[in-house]
Amino acid sequence: MTKTTVGGFCPFIYGKHLPSGDRRQGPVPVYGSNGIIGWHDRALTNGPTVIIGRKGTVGQVRYSPVSCWPIDTTFYVEASAERDVRFVYFLLSALGLETMNSDSAVPGLNRDAAHSRSILVPRIAEQRVIADILGTLDDKIELNRQMNETLEAMARALFKSWFIDFDPVRAKTEGRDLGLPADIAALFPDSFENSQLGEIPKGWDVKRLADLCSTQYGYTASAASEPVGPKYVRVTDINKRNWIEWSDVPYCPIDANARDVYALHVGDLVVARMADPGKSAIIEEDVDAVFASYLVRLKTASLAHSYYIYGFLKSDLYTEYAEGAKSGSVQANMNAKVIVDVSCVVPPATLMQQYVNIVLPLRRRLVASSHESHTLAALRDTLLPKLMSGELYVATDQ
Repeated sequence: MTKTTVGGFCPFIYGKHLPSGDRRQGPVPVYGSNGIIGWHDRALTNGPTVIIGRKGTVGQVRYSPVSCWPIDTTFYVEASAERDVRFVYFLLSALGLETMNSDSAVPGLNRDAAHSRSILVPRIAEQRVIADILGTLDDKIELNRQMNETLEAMARALFKSWFIDFDPVRAKTEGRDLGLPADIAALFPDSFENSQLGEIPKGWDVKRLADLCSTQYGYTASAASEPVGPKYVRVTDINKRNWIEWSDVPYCPIDANARDVYALHVGDLVVARMADPGKSAIIEEDVDAVFASYLVRLKTASLAHSYYIYGFLKSDLYTEYAEGAKSGSVQANMNAKVIVDVSCVVPPATLMQQYVNIVLPLRRRLVASSHESHTLAALRDTLLPKLMSGELYVATDQ
């Protein structure tokens, strides 16, 4: 290990301005301080690049495996004969650059201050081994994330096909093969009838969401990073992904009586009424948790109803409804009554159950994948400081 500084080992280069109007659609990612913000047909860097947030999301460190264009709110670092660029990514990630805010009015990272940080740097061969160890964990976490997106997309596509586009019913009316097992195909009618929502499969109902669930506002408290009580689900825990990453959810203090009133259970749905109104999540694990006041809980008659309603909440139909229904000149919001004041098509319970029988294994795989990623991330975060400090030695062939 050689003692040096950030500036001596991997000096930061200023990103270059690239207005959105000057970007020409292409395969090159354009990075701002908070990640990819667009695409371009020409790269500023040559090969894999580390991007560091300079303005805005200060000190955020990101890794691009391909050539990219970091804009002027960022710094960047490329590879050299003495440094492995992915090792640089992990090294900078361990330094806590996000705490080095030099401007209280406009958050900013001072390059000279970052450059002065002392670091220990191993030989290039060891850098590559360390980057490979940590990178393998990161790659698996990213693969799991992509798989989860695919699983969610599969469930959403099935809901759209069966309950919005009515593809199996249309196939039956036209005498085509449904491409479904006979017992499931038999549950779909072979004709349509008129309704207040237009043509729907014969024998199906149109109901308001309010007829299918009850509503309840969440609990008001301050989130805490320490386990002072149950997990405290907020809007920010449900609006970024189509599943809840429980390891990221904070805690809150709450007395026993209120805990019982606001406790979340498997099958509960939570919908944002403020901050990002209309965004939703379904509780799929038996977790000791309550929900925050910016959320509304929907409780249904059965797990089948819960997953059906969740499919509807994630559909373009509900997204369009939420966009038109939310009010508030300063901050958009939807109260509980508005959240459920929308009509939807409701199939027979037997068909709803068949839908859940298909979707539930997909969602369980998604949950298991999230747990695996949490374990891998914990391992990576344990190894990172030990590898960077030399506490853990890695052997090389060179």
